[in-house]
Amino acid sequence: MLKITLDPIIFSISHLHIRWYSLIVLTAISVGVWLLAREATRKGFNKDEIYDSAVWIILGGLLGARLFHILDHWSEFAVNPIRMLYIWEGGLAIWGGVAGGLVVAAILAWRKGWRLPRLLDAAAPGVVLAQAIGRVACVITGDAMGKPTNGPFGFAYTSPNAMVPQLGVYYTPMPVYEIISNLAIFILLWQLRKRNWPDGLLFLNYLILYSVERFFLAFTSAYQIMAFGLTQSQIVALISLAVAIPLVARTLVLRQRSIATN
Repeated sequence: MLKITLDPIIFSISHLHIRWYSLIVLTAISVGVWLLAREATRKGFNKDEIYDSAVWIILGGLLGARLFHILDHWSEFAVNPIRMLYIWEGGLAIWGGVAGGLVVAAILAWRKGWRLPRLLDAAAPGVVLAQAIGRVACVITGDAMGKPTNGPFGFAYTSPNAMVPQLGVYYTPMPVYEIISNLAIFILLWQLRKRNWPDGLLFLNYLILYSVERFFLAFTSAYQIMAFGLTQSQIVALISLAVAIPLVARTLVLRQRSIATN
């Protein structure tokens, strides 16, 4: 059982607060984009075009992440709608970031004539590594903590700027579990990335592994129940699995047919 005494605000200038959350999320995005550019260049994309396009993908991801969070906590934001803009306080739903970034990436690939599955394969390791880094921000701020716990592993917060429901109460550190899971997925994808797989298969494997992770970890979370006794995260994970698994099967069948005809 650990107490987190670190203030989520690094320092303040008048009413301007510089927060650990913003700094860590920017670090996560930077690492993810750098790794995307590195892998995309190896796969034949133009590095400068990737960096230019990454700006729009990031904006789409942030918009999607905020929108999913707002929808999941609508009752809170309806009371004070201006807080929808306060992303520096936390509140970015990772599934929304994946969805928003994916939509923008698909539009850019269509306009530029890129092979979207190949681009997504290049992005997969960087995305899951960025997700692991970003969850460090949740550990510091108390955002996305799980249910109260009596042990053996829990975090309690002492700073009044922490985002937990109640100071001094130990909560299940779901972000820590997610950091570990995401790092494990990253290591696996990094080992698999140079295999002679059909385009898109690496990203689909990321999607399946991450969906399974989020579905089961959500049972330790304090997220609001949305429908059928499941949270928004679990419902999206099931939808993701319903899409990804048939696509993997289709990709493998097409590959076997191609090998057979050759």
